[in-house]
Amino acid sequence: MNGKPLLTLVAAATLVASAPATARASSPEPVVVAPGVTLTQLSLGAKDADDFWTVHVYLPATIDGPLARAGTALGSREIADRVTTALREKGFEPRVEEVALPAFADRPGGTLGWIVRVGRYATAAEAATGLAKVRAAGFAGGTRYTAQDGTDAGAPQKVHVLRVDFREFRGTVGTDFGPTLNGMETLTSLMSSTGAVAGINAQWFLNGSPTGLYVKDGKVIGSATQGRGGIKITHGGRRVDVDSYTAHLTLRAGGETVELDAVNRIPGEVWNCGGVGGDQPTEKAQHDFKCTDDSELVRFTPEWGTPPSGAGAEAVLDARGKVLALNSTRGAAVPPGGSTIQAIGDSASWLLANARPGHRLTVTERVEDGRGRRVPLTQDTTILQVGPTLVRDGQVSVNADADGILRDGTDQTFTYNWTVRANPRSMIGVDREGRLILAVVDGRQDGYSEGLGIAQTAELMRRLGAVQALNLDGGGSSVMATAQGGIVNRPSDATGQRSLGNVFLVRAEG
Repeated sequence: MNGKPLLTLVAAATLVASAPATARASSPEPVVVAPGVTLTQLSLGAKDADDFWTVHVYLPATIDGPLARAGTALGSREIADRVTTALREKGFEPRVEEVALPAFADRPGGTLGWIVRVGRYATAAEAATGLAKVRAAGFAGGTRYTAQDGTDAGAPQKVHVLRVDFREFRGTVGTDFGPTLNGMETLTSLMSSTGAVAGINAQWFLNGSPTGLYVKDGKVIGSATQGRGGIKITHGGRRVDVDSYTAHLTLRAGGETVELDAVNRIPGEVWNCGGVGGDQPTEKAQHDFKCTDDSELVRFTPEWGTPPSGAGAEAVLDARGKVLALNSTRGAAVPPGGSTIQAIGDSASWLLANARPGHRLTVTERVEDGRGRRVPLTQDTTILQVGPTLVRDGQVSVNADADGILRDGTDQTFTYNWTVRANPRSMIGVDREGRLILAVVDGRQDGYSEGLGIAQTAELMRRLGAVQALNLDGGGSSVMATAQGGIVNRPSDATGQRSLGNVFLVRAEG
């Protein structure tokens, strides 16, 4: 490679980021955002002469599947060889390349699959012309830039790092969202409305719901993906713990007790899977995959907004849990300070049989860490389950299998595209000095910033000094902003920053 390896440059940049603002070095000088809050922007790696655009030919899911409607990015060597032979018969010169899965804390490395590519092009436009020819010959595919394969440690990267030093900073760091949990707001709008000095995107949202445990001010307002990584923040950001978390909420009606399936999400739709029971096709975490459950009890709190309507049953509860109404359809508003319990399938029959107007229903919340210890849900407690974990106790530690970023089954397209390939990434962590680290790496911008695979993301956070670190939502959602400069990174969507479900905000006192 022509450029210096990314990790070597990061090691040097760490020293600069730790130095006083007056330090002079070849790496960028940190900018003071607020007393105790600095922003360092790093340009790492360099474009290489070997980086090029290519046509990525999709493979059929089975050996005899139709080529024109193929939709998997990689497959077995047998299937890749079949597609290669067919391409040669049409006059193309294809390449078969092995894709390796990095070793993770809970899964050894090895061959993930094989890909087929055609051509080497200087520009995306030339690759698009090549793709049109491949499609016209009866194949399916897309274009790829090879520096974004997630294997090039020297690829160009733009890294934006906020450090919050609580020895000097007198404010807080925590999460926030818009007027309702099932609404979406831009980071800059949320910063403006709260007076934050800086911020970064936080959790995934699908169907208007946080897809993972969300505890805010000690209250569970988002459902856990059981056993997935998360970050616990207390003392206004001064204490940070990265761990895996589970949550169990029970509903007691008279002498009957049952476990609630979720909080503040559409009943029956379990995005990222990892629910409490009955989910199909799996109860194991599977990122960006929708499991289903035709019998569920879901609690809605005032934070959600207007609950969804539909068939089933619901109990409307006041702030003390007294049943104000028991309905045979769903969609009633949440009373101030109260909640509703929505039920579908067999769970609707249970709710109608056990809830009684005027009687009280009791909801009990229990959150546990990776060792099975109960986590106190004080008003000072925030937990956000995103993942995967990146760094634990100063060492790279990615629980890729437990965090659901390795897809089950034979089609490993998701694992390849999301976990192995380079993407924009956002991260949160803490260093040995207790300083909070918020970081964004731009990506999907050839020659400017390619992004990182998950293994590289973990190594970057370790090199930045993190002793605990967690991956946040990424891709087009990766955004960082300061009150002084607005958006400081370059989001990958052509339209700019996305609207988000929730964010991390750095707020100064007063």
